[in-house]
Formats: sequence, C-alpha cells, structure tokens
Amino acid sequence: MNRIFSGIQPTGNLHLGNYLGAIRNWVALQDEFECVFCVVDQHAITVWQDPKDLLRHTREMAAALMAAGLDVEKHILFNQSMVPGHSQLAWIFECVARMGWMSRMTQFKEKAGKDRERVSLGLFAYPALMAADILLYQATHVPVGEDQKQHLELTRDVAQKFNNDFGVEYFPITEPLILGEATRVMSLRDGSKKMSKSDASDFSRINLTDDADTIAQKFRKAKTDPEPLPATVEELEGRPEASNLVGIYAALADMTKAGVLDQVGGRAFSEFKGELTDLAVSVLEPINTRMKVYLEDTDRIDAVLRDGAERANAIAESVIRDVYDIVGFLRV
Repeated sequence: MNRIFSGIQPTGNLHLGNYLGAIRNWVALQDEFECVFCVVDQHAITVWQDPKDLLRHTREMAAALMAAGLDVEKHILFNQSMVPGHSQLAWIFECVARMGWMSRMTQFKEKAGKDRERVSLGLFAYPALMAADILLYQATHVPVGEDQKQHLELTRDVAQKFNNDFGVEYFPITEPLILGEATRVMSLRDGSKKMSKSDASDFSRINLTDDADTIAQKFRKAKTDPEPLPATVEELEGRPEASNLVGIYAALADMTKAGVLDQVGGRAFSEFKGELTDLAVSVLEPINTRMKVYLEDTDRIDAVLRDGAERANAIAESVIRDVYDIVGFLRV
C-alpha cells in the first residue's frame, strides 16, 4: 500500500480552514493509504513560541484530529519532536539542498518580509525539515494545499539530488494530493485573504470551538456583494466572497461548486447563508463535542502520541540506518 505522510502545526485556535484544507482530507484518505500523521512542533518553533502554549496547542491539535475521525489504532499519530530521525535527516538534506532553492521559497519571503536578517535560520531552512518529515517515512504521496506545493517540489528535488549524488534509488519522488473544493479557505471578511487565526477579527473565521449560535452569527455577518448568487462557476470570477462561501458549502457537502450553484443559483445570500450555517453546524458540532471530551483527559492524548512516536520510530530508525550507510557515516 502507498504511504501518506502529512504534518500540521500546533498553532492553536483551529478554524474551518484547517479542517477543510487538511484535517478532513486526512480522515478521508485513511481507507486508501497507510498513513503517518504528525503534529509538527519543531516547525512551530521557527518563530518563538511560549513553551506552555506550544504544549497545550500540541494536545489540542491531537484532540481535534481524533475528534474529526482519525483512527489512531490503524494509523500513526505523533508529535515530531518525539522522533529524533526528523532532525537527523534534516541536517543531511540541508547539506544536499542549495541556498538558491531555499531563497526562492515564497512562504519564506512572505513570512520574513523586509526584515530577513532578523528571522531564524530555522525559518529559512524550514523546507529541508519538511523534506525530512516526508522522506523519513519514504512517503509516496502527500496531501497538500496550494500554498505548500512549492515545498513539495523542493522535497522532490532533494530526493532526486540525494539519489543522484550517491548513485542510489533510495528515496521516492513523492506525489502531491490536492483534494476537495475548498483547499484554500478564505477570510469571511475579505475573500482575497486566507482564513487565519492571526486575523484581528474573530469574525473572519469559523473556529472549531465555536458553538452553533456563534457560527450562525459569523456567517450572517460574512462579507458578500449586492448581486444574487450566480448560476455558473464562471460567473463567480471577480466575486471572491461569493466564491469562498460557495466553496465552503461545496466542501462541507462533498459537492462541486457547480453542483451547489445548480441548487442555489439566483437566490439571495441571506437565504443561502442560513443553509450554509445549518450545514456547517451539522458537520462541526459533533467534532467540537468530541474534542472537548478528549481535552478533559490529557493523559489519554499523551498516551496516543507516545504510542504513535514508538511506531513512527520503528520506521524512521530503519531509514536513518540506511541513509547513514549510504552517506558513509559510522554508526552504532
């Protein structure tokens, strides 16, 4: 069976974009692939984190994944820092990758902004650790959002260069999986910006912890335009807020945007927002409830992550032994 690796940062304030862009897809892939899922706490510290918050957010993310339906007995769920192989392989890949590759990473440019001299070296080298995350488990496929495609291309470049440098065919050339109608969920206040926990307005996002009344209020206040809903996908062009809400409905209902517009085209946004609210509540409320139950028992969450780390280590240690032999390192 092909193997998937996917990681998600313990950022806190999980929102609808996290669910539709990543978590829901992970759950859907469980029957098709052998899955290794990781809470990437080492990636999180590329920018400063309060240690207490990092630990709490790591547990919250694990709870959300389990609440959404991740089968932690059939598949592996762990946090990155528990498996030393991620750091070990990342250093080797930092020596394989090239500065020019890293300098071209769009996310680094966006996060560093004009003050590149003051950001951490870890933020610059982030894609090498991401490549290590994936290739440590020789993953054949990775579910990615549009904004991660460039990093996966670098992972493929690193794998190819490692294989070429050492005359081996060891690492697979990992394929991307881009799934669903709402892989990039946008702000409810500005359809040109991605939904984010860092937005100053809580009304820009639907949090996974929001109750039904809060979800309804946020969708009612979501920005739209004065025109009714269009009848075709082509007519969504130039209407980012309308496109975003239709995309969210499509993803939650497992439909296409075209299918949604066949049902609601020509109707007023006020009516559509009510239906969107009902759908979102029906999907998110059970997850919210289960997540609260898990978070009341952090010992259970920690046990799941430790068990996952042991199983992940069993794969990772074998790969590290092979890689050390290929590179020429003397090992224990």
